[in-house]
Amino acid sequence: MENSKYFYIWIGLSALFIAGSAAAFSVYGLAKLFSGAFISVVIMASALELGKLVTASFLYRYWNMINWFQKVYMTIATIVLIFITSAGIFGYLSNAYQGATLEFEKQSTELLTIEERIEQLEEDKVFLKEELEVAISELPDNYITAKRKLREDYNPQILEINNELLEYKKTRADLEIGLVSTGVDVGPAIYLARTFGTDIDTVVKFFIFILIFVFDPLAVMLVIAYNQALLERKPKEKTQHENWQDIYSQPTGFTALQEEEDDEDFSLEEEMIEEDNERMDIIGQNGNDGLHYDDVEPREENDPGSKVEPSARGGVRILW
Repeated sequence: MENSKYFYIWIGLSALFIAGSAAAFSVYGLAKLFSGAFISVVIMASALELGKLVTASFLYRYWNMINWFQKVYMTIATIVLIFITSAGIFGYLSNAYQGATLEFEKQSTELLTIEERIEQLEEDKVFLKEELEVAISELPDNYITAKRKLREDYNPQILEINNELLEYKKTRADLEIGLVSTGVDVGPAIYLARTFGTDIDTVVKFFIFILIFVFDPLAVMLVIAYNQALLERKPKEKTQHENWQDIYSQPTGFTALQEEEDDEDFSLEEEMIEEDNERMDIIGQNGNDGLHYDDVEPREENDPGSKVEPSARGGVRILW
């Protein structure tokens, strides 16, 4: 994907999606935090979120063109806005966690209360039975009627405690069943809490902090990366020095004509040198009597019948 010419589009889409999600969660979290002015907070937070992304893009594009005061202030403002966005996300996730665990905590509290009440009733029941046994043991063996009377006095109290115990145990069973279905929403948090040997709130806070320290900073960095990708795709403009270099590196009309004439003169000179070399070779082979000149074709500039006229290049041209 990195070699694709459309990779910058994926960067832009990722930046838009993550930054938009972070902004939405942050705005909602801040609005819930200041619920007394919900609409006003939504407008203010949305404007700040947009300004944060534009400021980050501006700093990347025009860092070398702005003064030091703009650099310092806008950098600090962007960092502060990142922390504000993170706080808003923390509020949103905390509210979501409380909404998911509210019923679970309510049922857990009721269950603890009922278990305490059942334990107290069990103790009262045991105390009444022990008190009855002590009272009966203090009576003589022939006080059968008195003993029966004592049992008749204590039995209603014990029966009342038993009935109350049955009601509370039934309620406890219903709450335990409800906790099973409610605990599905917070089951992973409960498992992690048991794994690390801590409470659910601590585990949830830990994961929320991990999310907020990655979420919005990543959104800002992706926006900067998108700007970088766009600038890399833009054709680079030539500097003034490069433009002047291109202009003066091209030959003008007079210069081109002069170069062509120089090339022609150089070719003619080479031909003359080759002819002189051939003549010297013939002289070396036949001696200096001049007989060999009959076999050599006379050159135009040595012919006495030829006419010499000036040429257009400042030289001469031989006419017959």
